[in-house]
Amino acid sequence: MNILIKNGTIVTSKKTEVTDIFISNGKVLQLGKSLQITEKTDKIIEAGQFLIFPGGIDPHVHMELPTPAGPSSDDFNTGSIAALMGGTTTLLDFVTPQKGEPLPEALKKRTMEAEKSYCDYSFHVSPVEWTDNTEKEINECIKAGITSFKVYMAYKGAVGLEDDSLKKVLNAVGKAGGLVTIHCESGDEIEELRNKYFSEGKTEPKYHALSRPAELEAKAVQKIINFAKEANCAIYIVHVSAKKSLEIIEKAQKKGQKVYAETCPHYLLLDDSGYEGDFESTVKYVISPPLRKKDDQEALWKNIQKRIVSTVGTDHCPFHLSQKSAGINDFRKIPNGAGGVEHRMSLLFTYGVLEKKISLNQFVNITSTNAAKIFGLYPKKGEIAIGSDADLVIWNPKTENTISTAKHHSNCDLEIYNGFKTIGIPEFVIANGEIKVEKGEFVSESRGKFLKRII
Repeated sequence: MNILIKNGTIVTSKKTEVTDIFISNGKVLQLGKSLQITEKTDKIIEAGQFLIFPGGIDPHVHMELPTPAGPSSDDFNTGSIAALMGGTTTLLDFVTPQKGEPLPEALKKRTMEAEKSYCDYSFHVSPVEWTDNTEKEINECIKAGITSFKVYMAYKGAVGLEDDSLKKVLNAVGKAGGLVTIHCESGDEIEELRNKYFSEGKTEPKYHALSRPAELEAKAVQKIINFAKEANCAIYIVHVSAKKSLEIIEKAQKKGQKVYAETCPHYLLLDDSGYEGDFESTVKYVISPPLRKKDDQEALWKNIQKRIVSTVGTDHCPFHLSQKSAGINDFRKIPNGAGGVEHRMSLLFTYGVLEKKISLNQFVNITSTNAAKIFGLYPKKGEIAIGSDADLVIWNPKTENTISTAKHHSNCDLEIYNGFKTIGIPEFVIANGEIKVEKGEFVSESRGKFLKRII
């Protein structure tokens, strides 16, 4: 399909300018003012009143994640529709093998599950144990196009790793030139607190938050930075929520260590007052790490401005109230997670750009370009340039909206941003040169593709 977009204001990580864009065969073919197109044009979009961003990249989602309460409520079909409706065109999900399952086999299975995605997609692969074959399997995954590997310092006994295994993963991935992404919470101490509260009859959702204090996130951040330095391995710390963690990350970055930080919209916009109330009103905020203090929120915004925090992912992992209710008498049984992939860009535009906490160019950096660079997708993704994939969001900066469970596209009856007012919405979303969203309607029939990444 050939598409001509006229007079739009293109915003990239480095520049803002009014220009035309001609798209052909899924790529950006021409950029410039008053383009003279000799080829057949299938559609002309007049974008004079709109902004044009690179398609959003969400580096952290969990579609159909298996849990004892059932899989997370969005599969790759519904989750990718929600993503596209919000302006995100690329998803990075996770491969979590069973114990004893080779990583490449788990990757193949997960890739098949993702084939119903309307977005392009790739993965972070999680070694959940260390065996004699793990290093070989990591290298096989890298050959298959996976450059990042996820480890957990919490959830011991399930997917979490002990320190000796963490070090071995860091050494193997560092040697191969890859990246390790880390869930940083001190799992052993958290487990002690969880069990202590439960034994005292403290079973409500707020004890989920109290059992995972900011200090235990910061402690894990410091430990993994030390381990990564020894292993000479680049690391990416997911869903950073605490001011103390940011201080540690900044110190490491200033010393030249390759440490990237990600946060999420819920840590920028929600706080731990959400845990005050009855079960139904508080259980939707059971996520890990939990919501923090307003002081932590302010620190996160400042560290985005300072470029200490590089990306904003969503950790999209929604569950229905019926699934969350598995823990009505025991907060330890509540599946952790909430949705957000649809709202990331509108929330950051409204509460970041319009409130002058970040510039438009920083908005593009944290929603697209930095993730593309960190995870081996740039300049194919995360950029508006000749030869780049035609993943574009034509953004109406004036449209007002109120987020609600009734209106969102996620397959979930809970919404942590319920009632949030936003300004700005995609007028068109184009992925690989195809219009996926047009004036608030999902109009696509074609699926996305698996993205092989390079180191």
